Amino acid sequence: MSQRGTARPDLDYEHLAPTADYVNRVVQVGGKYTLDEPFEAGWGNVVLDVTPRGLATRTFRRPDLSFQVHYGLLDGDVRIESDRGTRALALRHDSVASFYTAFCDAARDLGVDPPDSPLICEIPGSPSTFEEDRAPRTWDPDAARLMCTAWNLATAGLEAWQAPYLGHRPRVGVMWGGFDLSATRWRPQRTTPTPGRPAFQQNAELHAYVSVGFSFGTPDAPHPGMYAYIWPQPDGLDSRDWTVPGATWHPDAGLIQLPWPALLQTPDPVQSIVDFGDAVYAAAVDLSGWPADWVCPRVDGWYMSRTPAEQVQRLERERHEGG
Repeated sequence: MSQRGTARPDLDYEHLAPTADYVNRVVQVGGKYTLDEPFEAGWGNVVLDVTPRGLATRTFRRPDLSFQVHYGLLDGDVRIESDRGTRALALRHDSVASFYTAFCDAARDLGVDPPDSPLICEIPGSPSTFEEDRAPRTWDPDAARLMCTAWNLATAGLEAWQAPYLGHRPRVGVMWGGFDLSATRWRPQRTTPTPGRPAFQQNAELHAYVSVGFSFGTPDAPHPGMYAYIWPQPDGLDSRDWTVPGATWHPDAGLIQLPWPALLQTPDPVQSIVDFGDAVYAAAVDLSGWPADWVCPRVDGWYMSRTPAEQVQRLERERHEGG
């Protein structure tokens, strides 16, 4: 699985932050439709797909229409596509409030109701609703392109990491609230959610999981990079080898972190993301009793289309015996 041709964008938090903050807010508008979908463990129903040109919701299927929302970061537009037609609006607006008004008007033209909730979620210090967010906003096409390139690189690695997992695994995508790219592996083991947290966070902790993701950083931690954690958190993480140079355990944050500059210095960043994820899952196997045999051999579709089943089974046995 060679990805050495993948673009390697340098990411500077201060440069990206104004555009990322604006995009985080406006993708919540279309993202709210995902709350109408059946709940999937760990909020897998809310993720936005990383496309070649931006972020997109899943297709929403209603009794009388189907539609999807695509945020074209490279094109500077938002397209609401339905079986009745398409409406486009500019992504760049003076404020979140003016974007929200334009979005709802475009949706109504297609017979799509506005989102059920106008609340802005998981952004500390933000106004309560989209209509109240009238602060001037920054749109930088160069920052948007860097964001898209980084998302696609990280997604390539996370999708490859996820592919052989036999348990429940929501599709890799951006969580429109926290605005992180996430790949999560679940197993049906009841846990005790963290007391005092909001209901949506507690309901994300009902079962054990391993999460690997990517974030552009926050004002408190302005460092883009990969992260990972195991829920519930086991003891012994401080003594693990995370395979990729620069990846370290940060007990105060409860995260294994791989800074973006360290990732870009590896010969193959996409493979390094896979290796990083494998090291985290190995820690879950060793320290939390996760099943090692829930991971199949990592091969491509051509291999599986031509290889006899008994040979694949032998490879699987050898992998587990050797691991």
